Amino acid sequence: MDHDHDSRGRGRGNRRGLPLSELDPALTEKSRKVIGGAIEVHKALGPGFSREIYLNAIKHELTEAGLDYELDAEFEVVYKDKDLGGVSIDIFVEERFAVEILARPGQIGSLERLALRSKLRAADVELGLIINFSERRLKDGLVRVLNPEKLNLQREDEGGHDDEYEDDDSGED
Repeated sequence: MDHDHDSRGRGRGNRRGLPLSELDPALTEKSRKVIGGAIEVHKALGPGFSREIYLNAIKHELTEAGLDYELDAEFEVVYKDKDLGGVSIDIFVEERFAVEILARPGQIGSLERLALRSKLRAADVELGLIINFSERRLKDGLVRVLNPEKLNLQREDEGGHDDEYEDDDSGED
């Protein structure tokens, strides 16, 4: 059992989630469409299929929702002006956020969150979703991951505060 989370998967302690109201409303609306599509896929198929089956189904839902997306989008990782290679994001939606698709037993752990956060930095975007279709209830397999560096830059540009943000670890409802 993961002792850093309560029974609903919500973080405890000093971690603060960023309310959805802090994100760009257009971005939030697009992410809700993706989540709605994932819910439809999960209702129809349930857990137990391969990742490829869910990926094909979610592609159908994204197209139906009128969302543009790129599969296996590549982003370069740069260190001190040196190209170190690329990272791939399962689905890059509307050139605004990342979606990673899983279909394996077990909770989404910190390793998956950290990996997606790194990809968000490489892509220079603020939001990512991890969707694990193998959960009995999809909401237990849905995690929102934020790029705190991107959020802080946007807040500074808007004259906001330079607070530290963590992902809310709970997904969207």
